[in-house]
Amino acid sequence: MSQLYSNSIFWIDIEKIKPNPFQPRREFDEARLRDLADSIRQYGILQPLTVSRIEIVKEDEGIVVEYELIAGERRLRASKLAGLTQVPAIIRVGDDNMAKLELSIIENLQREDLNAVERARAFFRLVEEFKFNHTQIGQKMGKSREYVSNTLRLLALPQEMLDALSAGKISEGHTRPILMLSDRPDEQSVLFKEIMWKKLTVRDAEKIARKIAFDKVRPRNKRNRRQASRNPWYESSHRKERKWRVYYN
Repeated sequence: MSQLYSNSIFWIDIEKIKPNPFQPRREFDEARLRDLADSIRQYGILQPLTVSRIEIVKEDEGIVVEYELIAGERRLRASKLAGLTQVPAIIRVGDDNMAKLELSIIENLQREDLNAVERARAFFRLVEEFKFNHTQIGQKMGKSREYVSNTLRLLALPQEMLDALSAGKISEGHTRPILMLSDRPDEQSVLFKEIMWKKLTVRDAEKIARKIAFDKVRPRNKRNRRQASRNPWYESSHRKERKWRVYYN
């Protein structure tokens, strides 16, 4: 069972804190890091980092204590930019790697500073590595099951579109009409480029996607009717239907 180390905040040398190997965040905006560094210089770190304590036995030095970051990588990076040598941290003990991974993902998700793609990948790791279902993830995040399911659907997008979403070139709302065309990759690619080049609104993109989807269904229905009309049973049943209509009218 994991516990907080005396429920206290400790000042730890930055050089002793190792990066978080389970960090779900892939990208760190340099401009925002500089802004955070400026804030830290002026006000200090308002929220302590969370780390785990690691004791390493070395032949020449005996037992050496290091710390592995669980939550607060942006604060740690910004603190380095601000020139700090120590940071406040809460130390957790008794966590295994899976617990660290869960803590790291949940902490980042709860802070809502992940982009949509990072959030989807974090949800996916909770599903794959912890066997959580969508409802359980929603309960941990204070979100609905539908929110989790829709977020995970983003991972069905081609990499080019995921990159655009991560970079903020398209919005999460734009992905809904794009995903409507998942079974038509050529049209999906065209719609994506139209959104990018013409700066289409979400509503305009949805109109285009619905029209493409409707045009896809309509020829199929016509083809099915033509094929059915060649079926002798179809012709016979429709002749009977016409007779009954005449009789009852």
